[in-house]
Amino acid sequence: GTVVYGKDTGLMVTELTEDGQRVTLIEGGRGGRGNLSFKSSINRSPSQSAPGEIGAEGRYQFILKSIADVGLVGFPNAGKSTLTNLITHAELKTAAYPFTTLNPHVAVIDYPDHFDRILLADIPGLIAGAHSNRGLGHRFLRHIERCRVLLLILDMAGTDGRLPTDDYAQLLEELGLYSDSLLKKDRLVTANKMDLPDAQYHLDRFRECHDVPVIPISCIEERGIAMLKNALHANLRAPGEGRVEPELC
Repeated sequence: GTVVYGKDTGLMVTELTEDGQRVTLIEGGRGGRGNLSFKSSINRSPSQSAPGEIGAEGRYQFILKSIADVGLVGFPNAGKSTLTNLITHAELKTAAYPFTTLNPHVAVIDYPDHFDRILLADIPGLIAGAHSNRGLGHRFLRHIERCRVLLLILDMAGTDGRLPTDDYAQLLEELGLYSDSLLKKDRLVTANKMDLPDAQYHLDRFRECHDVPVIPISCIEERGIAMLKNALHANLRAPGEGRVEPELC
């Protein structure tokens, strides 16, 4: 998952995408010879030596981009880490305040009945302006460039005073402003916190505004989790022919 750029040129030099892949960036120097290498039967205490040769030099920047099947994206406190803990074997920190996740995490979703597994990347919460590196911006968004499917999780109860319809539009805007390729990826939308009173009202409103499939879940009650896992597996192993683009309210 590492991309190497020339520090002085800014150009990509190489990219590592396979397990065990090796690349030589620059050749090292030739080692010298110490006096011990000159020791022989007739020269028991040699005093001579041979200098080595200096190798090539270069300045590089290494950028890690996580390799995962699914990228989990959402605003802070939408329930990303809680969902990740439910559908994988991860044990991520969760709390009732935003930005409990400060680094991307890659976890495994197992499907014993299918003898299969997929990788899920939990991306720390985005904020408005992430595309221009506000907050931790590019440091997070680059980790979903290689994901095949994006899973957008919404706080459907609007517990932070935000409207889910606005959250969805803002997430798409940030993804598109960072890279058009992110909007071309298949994506699923899941509506979290359906156990809270206002969630159903907001879900009905969301469906009026956005013509996209939505999977309602409750991480607290563990409701809808199996349906979401099956939808992820079906989308990856038997993807649909197309996707309806949403229209903003």
